[in-house]
Amino acid sequence: MPENKYEIKVATRTAFIPEQSDTDGGRYVFAYTITITNNGNASAQLISRHWIITDANNQVQEVKGLGVVGEQPYLRPNESFEYTSGTAIATPVGTMRGSYQMVAEDGVKFDAAIPEFTLSMPRVLH
Repeated sequence: MPENKYEIKVATRTAFIPEQSDTDGGRYVFAYTITITNNGNASAQLISRHWIITDANNQVQEVKGLGVVGEQPYLRPNESFEYTSGTAIATPVGTMRGSYQMVAEDGVKFDAAIPEFTLSMPRVLH
């Protein structure tokens, strides 16, 4: 079976940032670290991103823009790019999902799905 020419794997890690959050004011800040790995056999460049961020009240923020953290990384087969960014939502729990718009070395445009992941404030005992 031939390998997928265009295959981007997206892995995520999240962290709650208490020092930037205002839980009494309904502002919960999370950092997320994304690792993008080119598992295909064609080099590809990340051109733009599209995020769908949903809080526990079903308030949706859509974020679209060029690149990630000011970069448009070019990934050869088996190369990875990691970055950390952040978001704020109005509830202690929410989700993020989306896609990266990629262009392969042969000019083919394709989307790399970002699987949904959870933003969650750790439970604190009082």
